[in-house]
Amino acid sequence: MKVVAIVGSIRKESYNKQLANFIQKRYTEKFELEVLNLRDLPMYDQDIENEAPQAVLDFKAKVKAADAVLWVTPEYNGTVPGVMVNAIDWLSRVDKVMVGKPSFIMGASMGNLGTVKAQLHLRDILFSPGINSPLLGGNDVYIGAVHTKFDAEGKLTDEGTVQFLDQVIENFLYWMPKYA
Repeated sequence: MKVVAIVGSIRKESYNKQLANFIQKRYTEKFELEVLNLRDLPMYDQDIENEAPQAVLDFKAKVKAADAVLWVTPEYNGTVPGVMVNAIDWLSRVDKVMVGKPSFIMGASMGNLGTVKAQLHLRDILFSPGINSPLLGGNDVYIGAVHTKFDAEGKLTDEGTVQFLDQVIENFLYWMPKYA
């Protein structure tokens, strides 16, 4: 199974990017995960959506070819980061490559609540007509105090969090074939 991860932070040392990289390494025997780069996506512009830049075409092709999407979102000002919304805008237009594609969501922050507000907003967005992505429910991954759970090499060291992720990944792998 091929999964792409869309991480809502372009910061080099992003905890959410570290989370996606951890998942990529830990579950390599269960599925192939490619962490997509949002840094090169231009701002969505309806004037050029039918003749989108190559970076957009490549991004959309990778999402279209994937069996599922893992959304890994930080929380900026109580919501989804702009780079993630921009990616969603591109995905929701013209060929609408997300329609019917299964998704699951995770997020990490230094605060105690993880990314609860951002994930609530992201769920609403994923159900919008241009996206309409089935979403694994009841497996919410809100990693709070993330700065205490990764080591200097970017490895998730909090055993309780790792065990919880193991269960969520198993739940996703059980649920996902219903939509593929």
